[in-house]
Amino acid sequence: MDLALCTGQRPADVLKIQVTDIVDSKLFIKQGKTGKKLRISIEGELATIIDRIMAKPRDKVNMALLQDPDGQQLTYTAMRSRFDKAREVSGVNFQFRDLRAKAATDTEDLAHAQRLLGHKNRSTTEIYTRDRNGDLVKPLKRN
Repeated sequence: MDLALCTGQRPADVLKIQVTDIVDSKLFIKQGKTGKKLRISIEGELATIIDRIMAKPRDKVNMALLQDPDGQQLTYTAMRSRFDKAREVSGVNFQFRDLRAKAATDTEDLAHAQRLLGHKNRSTTEIYTRDRNGDLVKPLKRN
């Protein structure tokens, strides 16, 4: 979930990330739905998440970044099951795909969100971010 949130990528794209997609402190992603290619800088929270993932025991032959305890590439079903359990324990009610919209909204910059999500059109990104947090406005200044 952390990887999906930080990168703003679809579940299928997060699952297909390979260790070899990490080059020169960048995460190279080719989105499955659109074919859009992205280079996401590995810094801050994303760097911490990737370090945490890489620190786990892993099958050195299987190059999938996300692996199950047996060293196999994590499947959509396994990811969904883990997400459902975490959601139940935490008492929140949202879907995994909502992380993509949250990532867009949390950038607080529509142009950044558009690039992160790989959208061609600004209007598509606006659908993800519209009215989630409301407009940020400054109060009236009275003399």
